[in-house]
Amino acid sequence: MAYYRQVGSIPPKRHTQHRKPDGGLYAEELMGEEGFSSDSSLLYHRGIPSAIRDARPWELPDQSLTPNTPLLPRHLKLHDLEFKEADPVTGRRLVLGNADVRITYTVAVNPSPYYRNAIGDECVFVERGTATVETVFGALDVGPGDYVIIPRTTTHRWVPTSSDQEPLRTYAVEASSHIAPPPRYLSRYGQFLEHAPYCERDLRTPDSPMLAEGTDVEVYVRHRAGGSIHVVPSHPFDVVGWDGCLYPYAFNVADFEPITGRVHQPPPVHQVFAGHNFVICNFVPRKVDYHPLAIPVPYYHSNVDSDEVMFYVDGDYEARKGSGIGKGSISLHPGGHSHGPQPGAVERSLGAESFDELAVMVDTFRPLDLGEAALATDDRRYAWSWSRPLS
Repeated sequence: MAYYRQVGSIPPKRHTQHRKPDGGLYAEELMGEEGFSSDSSLLYHRGIPSAIRDARPWELPDQSLTPNTPLLPRHLKLHDLEFKEADPVTGRRLVLGNADVRITYTVAVNPSPYYRNAIGDECVFVERGTATVETVFGALDVGPGDYVIIPRTTTHRWVPTSSDQEPLRTYAVEASSHIAPPPRYLSRYGQFLEHAPYCERDLRTPDSPMLAEGTDVEVYVRHRAGGSIHVVPSHPFDVVGWDGCLYPYAFNVADFEPITGRVHQPPPVHQVFAGHNFVICNFVPRKVDYHPLAIPVPYYHSNVDSDEVMFYVDGDYEARKGSGIGKGSISLHPGGHSHGPQPGAVERSLGAESFDELAVMVDTFRPLDLGEAALATDDRRYAWSWSRPLS
């Protein structure tokens, strides 16, 4: 997504001298994707960005995965998970995952450590609460309904700003690839096209440098061999300016303009982001199908290439009534199992003019396994909800 931004102090030409007030040189860092053949940004540091003074292992929380066997659709109740004095990074609990993507959930009250994901981009959805996301590019203030896209290797930390009575609840999609708007929404040069359900005006980006002070700062690094903690001699947020097309940004789900039609529209119209072997969609409050004989809820469908994960955030989800699903629930509908509305939902939906629902969906093109948080919150009844009612 070639949306150029310029923040802070940079020299007139790239790769030329940029001097400090004392005459010394700022350190120029090129942060680029795909071997510097795709989007990139240039950052100008007061210190040397590659300097470290110490390193030690970071023992990650339980990352084990269990196959979904026997193959079952599942209902996971994330609000039943317990978190004690957690932070939005080290407190993440693994819900679902495969080689392409991992989905985690956290309820946090404490600031996270400084953190860098060296495996892939992250898309963090803020379910409840507020926070400041401090990054090497600058800060973003985020709240309910915000997606926060953080490019791979971006040093950042999460600082919850809401009270203990309204902790920060985050639903994180950790990729092993980059995450971006779907290519069909963009021109050949990266501009959002007219049919896209959101555009550049809806994106919030850092607008000033952090310029934090500090020495011997710990940075937690997630990498393919596990986790490490680097101690860096000067604060990582020492960037005086940057420019380019690669940076973190926030997008609020309320700014997504739903696409509707006379008859029921397929799930791709709800897509908001894409990564390698997975897509992210959102279902927002909207007017529904207006053909005189329309059936507003989804038809039964077998997505033969995908596992479908729906995270229910708010509202009243018409198709799932009678299944026990509510706010904070996840439904997992694996490839190989046809799914659709609960018994009675079709009849109840006839004549509806609008749906008041908010949900985030992740479709993966490789099977998902169950993390420890899924095993801890599986209600073990959902698979039978089409054949017998749940009390």
